Amino acid sequence: MASTIAAVTSAASAGNPIAPGWYADPDVGVFDGQYWVYPTFSDKYEKQLHFDAFSSKDLVTWQKHESILDNKAIAWAHMAMWAPCIVKNGEKYFMFFSANDVHKGQIGGIGVAVADAPGGPFKDYLGKPLINEIVNGAQPIDQAVFQDPDGQWWILYGGWGHCNLAKLKADFTGLLPDADGKVFHEITPKGYVEGPMMLFRAGKVYFMWSEGAWTGSSYQVAYAIADTIHGPFTRIGTIIQPKPELASGAGHHSILKFPDRDEYAIVYHRRPLGETDGNHRETCIDKMEFNADGTIKPVIMTAEGMGPMPLK
Repeated sequence: MASTIAAVTSAASAGNPIAPGWYADPDVGVFDGQYWVYPTFSDKYEKQLHFDAFSSKDLVTWQKHESILDNKAIAWAHMAMWAPCIVKNGEKYFMFFSANDVHKGQIGGIGVAVADAPGGPFKDYLGKPLINEIVNGAQPIDQAVFQDPDGQWWILYGGWGHCNLAKLKADFTGLLPDADGKVFHEITPKGYVEGPMMLFRAGKVYFMWSEGAWTGSSYQVAYAIADTIHGPFTRIGTIIQPKPELASGAGHHSILKFPDRDEYAIVYHRRPLGETDGNHRETCIDKMEFNADGTIKPVIMTAEGMGPMPLK
């Protein structure tokens, strides 16, 4: 499966959205000297069966990498692939994704694909879902994979208003029990719906999630701060402020930390004005800043996006 590459934008700023078309649930990272954004191809379930990616050296000019993974490479995925999360582990790139909108007794949930390069092509890593069962009421979707400061890999996930945290094996072939012997720990904060992620900054853990209805204008990003990844997490507030003259329903985000400095951007999807189809979402990027006390300043949605930020 070859990757088709095309230039998307070239301007003084990235512009929002960063690419034309319907894309949602973006994951962002820095790999091989470039910024990478991996979104969901936002369409009806029966058509949402592949992933495109976007890369940039400066956050302004973006290249589209088409079909870096599709369901032809995942034998068990037959409906709805979404919410990719990409990490580099050793010399390989791993894409964690949700598939099949799984319910009890069905096959689906969170899968893993692997590639030799950030632009793929990716192929199935396990031949089955990594997490298929529903534990603590959490549908196995919307995963975020991260390393803690000690180097341990974790997976954070969950839909249906419940969020689980679990320890990953070093080779991503399965899960490990935590120190208390349990594999799954529910860490659901008040208001949580889906789309979780964690950020480590200044000795604190920032837990962020989406709340509201993903098909409408109530969708938004909230956050909490704790001392450990196990919480407890008490909701502080929302991150992205409504801007009714521009867009609505800003949610399911990821955070870009610029290498070697305490500066950040938030990559998220939002709903253009006048759109009534729940699948019509676009991927955007804006600056995110912190207050002196460590809380997050309200992010204002923009049409301009980010200015040039070349990687060293």
